[in-house]
Amino acid sequence: MSNSAPPSSPDLGEILARLSTLHPNTIDLSLDRMQRLMAQLGNPERKLPPVLHVAGTNGKGSTIAYLRAICEAAGLRVHVYTSPHLVRMNESIRLAGTLVSDDELRAAFAHVETINAGAPITLFEAETAAAFDLFAKHPADVVLLEVGLGGRLDATNVIETPAACVLTPIAIDHTDFLGDTLAKIASEKAGIIKRRVPVVTAEQSPDVTEVIEQQARRMHAPLVSAGQEWHVNIERGRLVYQDDRGLMDIAAPRLFGRHQFGNAGLAIATLRALDIFKIDPAAYETGVARAEWPARMQRLTSGKLVGAAPAESEVWLDGGHNADGGRVIAAALGDLEERVSRPLVVIAGMMANKDAAGFLANFAGQTRHIIAVKIPGRDGVMAPDALADAARSLGMRVETAPSVADALQSLTKLAYEVPPRILIAGSLYLAGHVLAENGTLPA
Repeated sequence: MSNSAPPSSPDLGEILARLSTLHPNTIDLSLDRMQRLMAQLGNPERKLPPVLHVAGTNGKGSTIAYLRAICEAAGLRVHVYTSPHLVRMNESIRLAGTLVSDDELRAAFAHVETINAGAPITLFEAETAAAFDLFAKHPADVVLLEVGLGGRLDATNVIETPAACVLTPIAIDHTDFLGDTLAKIASEKAGIIKRRVPVVTAEQSPDVTEVIEQQARRMHAPLVSAGQEWHVNIERGRLVYQDDRGLMDIAAPRLFGRHQFGNAGLAIATLRALDIFKIDPAAYETGVARAEWPARMQRLTSGKLVGAAPAESEVWLDGGHNADGGRVIAAALGDLEERVSRPLVVIAGMMANKDAAGFLANFAGQTRHIIAVKIPGRDGVMAPDALADAARSLGMRVETAPSVADALQSLTKLAYEVPPRILIAGSLYLAGHVLAENGTLPA
């Protein structure tokens, strides 16, 4: 009898490191690699429950959070794929409502690595393939699928016939990959629209609306648009939704900010546009009230970093990183200011390819105090000095700090008549770092 120990399971970090070496020399957005890998895996993307495919610039994750909460309130089993993760890769994949386990994730990536056999692949493509393979092996009633980048050539767009295509608000972002105008970016995102598949869209700018309408006509896809086929309003602090099926008056979303009423409305409109799910009004109200999504105007009330802030201050976290994201954050802060007035400090860290001035300009009327920090552990980040220059160009008072913790501690040395309201924002990568360091892990 052999006394040797059985071989250990492959380490996920080692698998990801090996897959990283297979990254193409340039990020050429293409479906070729995914289509090849899907075929080698036995086309798991064709063996899924009904798929709701969600693209857009802002609000994708929140919209999916509402879709998931409503479906689960109705008793449906829900698979979810979102990106990027904030702290752990497990956050990106939910199997019938539960985050994928370490063992399941490791086994899925190991399988993808073996099947891929050293061919060129990006990590996002490998992760998407692993998600589809897991979804095909576990029973569920619906799949909620978030586009990673763009739409037309995104790895998720190998789904040939989703149950619905959903478009959240589209704005300027990722211009290096998607184009330098709203129309070009909208064209890429509208590339998820499939022939005769319903398209449900949030309220969009006229340029974006024109692109979506043209693509929907081209694909003979029924179009369900905010402001036309469905409406959502805030009345007496409640969400009032209306379409041709009737009116719903339900409690406000738990997620903070007036923009969340639009995201919740988009989720409701999507599910009501389909006949495959039987969802009663109570499930809509329960789901909207329960939905949670980390790093979207998230109030941090305890933890290591919160403890470093001035006593009794408010600490808010948001992963917004573009001009439109900054606009909705600023509106939410304005609502908070109306309730309880506090001096505002913005701690910002951004990636180098983002429009820092466009993001920060939204806060120019609310604060002159910006602290620029570097996002740790990432390549391609914006240097704090460059971020500070963008703030100075807007007339803001700005300083730099080595870290978020240092920035928070520096505020304790200032004399505030009222404890400040502190916003940490500018990047989902920064948000993930803050959640990890604070000890607030997404569940």
